[in-house]
Amino acid sequence: MKLLAAAVLSAACLCAQTPDIGEIMRRVALNQAKSQELRTSYQYRQKQVLRLVRANGKIAREEHREYSIRPKFRGIDRTLAAFDGKYQAGSQSIGYSQPGYKYRDMDIDGELLNSMANDMLNDHRGRDGIAVNLFPLTYHQQLKYNFQFLDRQTFRGRDVYCVHFEPKKKPGLDDLDDNGAAWAGEALIDAEEYQPVNVRTDLAWKAPLWLKTLLGTNIRGLGFNVTYQKFADGVWFPVSYGGEFEIRAVFFYRRTVTIAMTNSEFKRAEVTSSVTYEADGK
Repeated sequence: MKLLAAAVLSAACLCAQTPDIGEIMRRVALNQAKSQELRTSYQYRQKQVLRLVRANGKIAREEHREYSIRPKFRGIDRTLAAFDGKYQAGSQSIGYSQPGYKYRDMDIDGELLNSMANDMLNDHRGRDGIAVNLFPLTYHQQLKYNFQFLDRQTFRGRDVYCVHFEPKKKPGLDDLDDNGAAWAGEALIDAEEYQPVNVRTDLAWKAPLWLKTLLGTNIRGLGFNVTYQKFADGVWFPVSYGGEFEIRAVFFYRRTVTIAMTNSEFKRAEVTSSVTYEADGK
């Protein structure tokens, strides 16, 4: 009887300590905004692996990119530090040394891979270059979504809130263009600092049948996962991000797309300044 009473009391205390979903997301949005300036004093190394695989399982194109990253108040400054790419032409694997390389005028693989890299890993509107609408945690993105508290968990030794999110309305093609609310998923929110620890998203809408029939286009398994790590009070950065999905287009083109990104070697950027004094009377 005493054990049952203790369990009930513990559960009641936990419920009392857990804020409602509106308060959780309000604090998350506030901290996303507050940390922007703190993050600009850091720099880090980013490695990207981008891959297109044919239906037969053979690699059609693959790129390894490495950047030096410096966060800005909006987006990032990045400098290419290393690059290695290759594409398959018949039985030959041919290398190239610059992003955006096309080996012929109509190079669908090259254009697709470079577009994915720019749209999903170098969005000038998003934190750390990650596409801004993939993870709806900022104030303006939250306005487009419904959030639901699921439970309280432990993730990598930290107490977290598990939150489900989905668009406020299931968008049609026009709605998607209007508000960008296309994702559903779960977010793990640090219960002490109200920062995202892990976020998983999946596409919440499906291409309508008429579009698939007209263009022969379909996307399957489109989803992404990002994990964050704390580096200082109020300063969190993504340390891994990626996704895998399949594209079928214009009836004959089929590729599995893999995007993987890891960030490491975080350090505070050195700030140097000089003061010049003028002699009296000059």
